[in-house]
Amino acid sequence: MKLKQSLLLMAAGFFVMPVSAQLSQNPNKFLGNITTRGQVEAGGGVPSYHTLWNQITCENESKWASVEGTRGSFNWSGADRAFNYAQQHNFTHKFHALIWGAQYPNWLESLSPKERFSAITNWFDHAKEHYKTLPMIDVVNEAVGNHQPGNPMMKASLGGGGKTGYDWLIKAFEMAYERWPDAILIYNDYNSIRWNVNEYIDLVKTLRNAGAPIDAYGNQSHELSDISTTELSRVLKQQQDALQMPMFITELDIANANDNQQKAQYEAILPLMWEAPYCAGVTLWGYVLGATWVDNTGLYRNGTERPAMTWIKEYMQTDAAKNAVGPFPGTKKEASVYIRPAALKVAKDDPLPIKVHARLATKTIEKVELYANDELVATMTEAPYVTDYVAATTGMKNLKAVVTATDGSTYERFSTITVTRGTQRSPYNDETPKLPGVINANEYDKGLSGVAFSANASRSTTTATSDDAWMEYTVDVQEEGYYSVDVEVASTKDDGRFHLSEYTLDNIIFYTDFTEVPNTGSKDTFKSVHCPLKQYLTAGRHVFCMNVDKGGFYIKTITFKHTPTFSLPGVVEGEDYLTSENVGAVTAGDGFALGNTVAGGWAEYVVNVTQPGKYSYEATVSSAVDNASFSMTLINNDGSEKTLGSLIVPNTGSNDTYTIKTAKIRNTLKEAGEHTLRIKVTNAGGNIDNIKFICTEPTTGISDIEGDDTVAAGNMYNLYGMPVTSGYRGIAIQNGKKLIIK
Repeated sequence: MKLKQSLLLMAAGFFVMPVSAQLSQNPNKFLGNITTRGQVEAGGGVPSYHTLWNQITCENESKWASVEGTRGSFNWSGADRAFNYAQQHNFTHKFHALIWGAQYPNWLESLSPKERFSAITNWFDHAKEHYKTLPMIDVVNEAVGNHQPGNPMMKASLGGGGKTGYDWLIKAFEMAYERWPDAILIYNDYNSIRWNVNEYIDLVKTLRNAGAPIDAYGNQSHELSDISTTELSRVLKQQQDALQMPMFITELDIANANDNQQKAQYEAILPLMWEAPYCAGVTLWGYVLGATWVDNTGLYRNGTERPAMTWIKEYMQTDAAKNAVGPFPGTKKEASVYIRPAALKVAKDDPLPIKVHARLATKTIEKVELYANDELVATMTEAPYVTDYVAATTGMKNLKAVVTATDGSTYERFSTITVTRGTQRSPYNDETPKLPGVINANEYDKGLSGVAFSANASRSTTTATSDDAWMEYTVDVQEEGYYSVDVEVASTKDDGRFHLSEYTLDNIIFYTDFTEVPNTGSKDTFKSVHCPLKQYLTAGRHVFCMNVDKGGFYIKTITFKHTPTFSLPGVVEGEDYLTSENVGAVTAGDGFALGNTVAGGWAEYVVNVTQPGKYSYEATVSSAVDNASFSMTLINNDGSEKTLGSLIVPNTGSNDTYTIKTAKIRNTLKEAGEHTLRIKVTNAGGNIDNIKFICTEPTTGISDIEGDDTVAAGNMYNLYGMPVTSGYRGIAIQNGKKLIIK
């Protein structure tokens, strides 16, 4: 298949590939390598890195386990050595890798899925804070099947399989794109050429078809020491025909102790890779004998190059190597183009919303065209580039988006959907439920399996849910705002788990945390689980998805309620927070409380101070440990903060045994109106059912006495509001301030 150069213009970073003494003289492809024993320079008489290679990948130093081995402590020194070296010598580098089910911090295994998602988000955030821009990123590494033992844990931590089977990977790419939109975002795996070809293609193709912001696929190529050129050519073509995306050779090595045999294998396979027009670059995985991941792969022995290295130098000087077409001119990503359909399958004649995400780094978009099987569906000139596609025939439909810039250059992206016969999608009762309100869990949308619900979903409330089942509900949100949901569940075991989401044309929104289902003792004994929504709900149509992460439980109803604004003085209910991190709602008698606390976790509430003044509080709390505590802060609309004091929770002997803790509020609440109350966990283990805020000394908008003052210019009044003269002695009010005049 001949690929247009415009199809593949998707690269990242800000480095220009210069003509230099490095081996690659091709401005649009790199020949890279990795660090050696954590260092850039290999030493031992081997030439300097920058005289050989023009791309660098950290072998281990930028992996999560290497950076955050101790939770909350980030060590970027090893990664910085490589990245700074690349900048110094004006060539590109790759971040390897954000998500990998092998080298993750050991402490991750002790956390719940909810806590692990928070930890992953924190890892992404710290990487973004440290590296504001990155040219290339291995977003996810080795996720095919059980390539790594940590994959099931990573999958559960990022939302599970969901609607596509690979939702957890889509979420990882969305999180990476949100932080580094100009980076080439890569999926990287091994055995992708010899043993898991079909599984690899299925994974990458699903990500592409679902509209994940994936820019390229990476073949590690560790397993090619004895592959024939016939097999390699066939598989590379098979991959490219299916995926129609840029490709990287990411970890190439040839393990052979025999110098001539190693050289012969490089001669056979490297040109096939390098000269493929969709190949964006080749990274060799080590080059010093005895210091590589696999024995006998090194290209230098005792400082002397092996014959394979001599040949590589010679090949890179040929016209074929210098002039080979690459998908990323200048190794930069100009275009981000992703086709995101509302579903990967649709009933014939049923409108399917499709969005083309189109972004150019340095140019201006003139138009976006969407084709289905080469027939024009829509020409769009204004963002967002959204249209409906209605298929009149069944079968596989190949989608193509063509983005045209004002300078005439074009950029393409491909995708595939399936059109089949079946029930068109509609609300269960043909009437869209209105929120706030209650939804019966078994009344999910009508339509096709795989579109409105999963094949293992059930409409019977007496049938237990299954792992990775999902059901969608089309609703009409009547009032925008923050919401919470109470989900009625029953279970005879402890490990059930769900989350509520929405698959929008932009991304997958997680509305709730990954929520544990309690053992209620019977499939007929239902209890409510309280889940504040993490995102603000806009008014209008939404399609909520109930994702069953770990099944075996029963669901009856889902009740949507507005998150309340609490008045002060008044009672703040612990579970009705606006947003939170590392805390959750737990049962407390017949209701709920704030619990599941982790040190540093927090919850925020909307409060309306109706009476300024001095306050005290009565907090209904519990704890099964000593020294549990919280801090309380009032945040004003301008971002300024007022410390309200600490809430020390006594050991009540059980999390279910509550007592009332009373104390004074440290600072006067001077400003009436709406504020944010933040309750932060300073020592874990405490629960808060509610806090009653009591105004003990109301004020009338007049500031507290600040000390002795003399009379200043201006009118002055006594406490009854009567004017007084300059000879007055006692407490007076001037310019809204209490003064003591002696």
